[in-house]
Amino acid sequence: MATQPLFARVSDLLGVSISNHQRLSGGDFAEAFRVDLVDGSAVFAKTHRRPPPGFFTTEAAGLEWLRTAGALRVPEVIAVDDGDPADPQRPAFLVLEWIAETHGAARDEAAFGAGLAALHRSAGSVGITNFGRPDGRTTGSQAMPNGPCPTWVEFMADRRLLPLVDKCRGAGALPDSTLLAVEAVAGDLSRWGADDEGASLLHGDLWAGNRIVDVDGRSWIIDPAAHGGHREFDLAMMRLFGGFGPEAFDSYQAAHPLDDGWETRIALHQLPPLLVHAIKFGGGYVSAVERAVTALLAS
Repeated sequence: MATQPLFARVSDLLGVSISNHQRLSGGDFAEAFRVDLVDGSAVFAKTHRRPPPGFFTTEAAGLEWLRTAGALRVPEVIAVDDGDPADPQRPAFLVLEWIAETHGAARDEAAFGAGLAALHRSAGSVGITNFGRPDGRTTGSQAMPNGPCPTWVEFMADRRLLPLVDKCRGAGALPDSTLLAVEAVAGDLSRWGADDEGASLLHGDLWAGNRIVDVDGRSWIIDPAAHGGHREFDLAMMRLFGGFGPEAFDSYQAAHPLDDGWETRIALHQLPPLLVHAIKFGGGYVSAVERAVTALLAS
């Protein structure tokens, strides 16, 4: 996409000229850039040609919730604009403080696990009292609904599994037999014993690519789909794609012990991201959904 309007808007809002910009790799939804400013500082900026309504302000609100919790490091939101699709000179974008990332520093996995436990305990401090979001805004590339729900069972069924079944059917992403099995899981969620806890503040998309490590080895979390949810979901996401050391899980468990039977619910919490990936990428994610739902119904 043409990026000059983006950099012009960023420069205007920050009140400083841009000396250089560099496209960054990673991500499958937005375009991201390092933007160097003439005062010697840098910021991170990302944009999208046709984002869902309210996409970047929703992300910004989630970042602010996570940052306010004070449990893990979160980049500061510097500027945000959902843009105007009818005005090419007003693109949608999000500007964050620049974090100097490294892949060589030792990561403090134990500190990350303890910080995540503290984050999960902080829902009330940011006004989250139900499952979902107080503003009801959708999150993620599939625009998952987040209307507040009093129980996890209602949220998991009506805001995650069943909407994703509908999207899978519309996209022809999965066999109908598999989708019927997912619907059966959605109709019997209490069976797995995950409905006793209240809502926790979640990152909501906690795979390793959304955790960055700075030059001092400190962890930061980015790109959230923040909402009130079951805390086992973040931990299941961490296990789904790997990239987190065992010390992170051990320190989490020491700080905020999980309820009995959590191991049997990993596949349950992994179903929504697997369904999303089946829609977006197909391939091995189709069989991964089938394996997960078959194991759940057999348990």
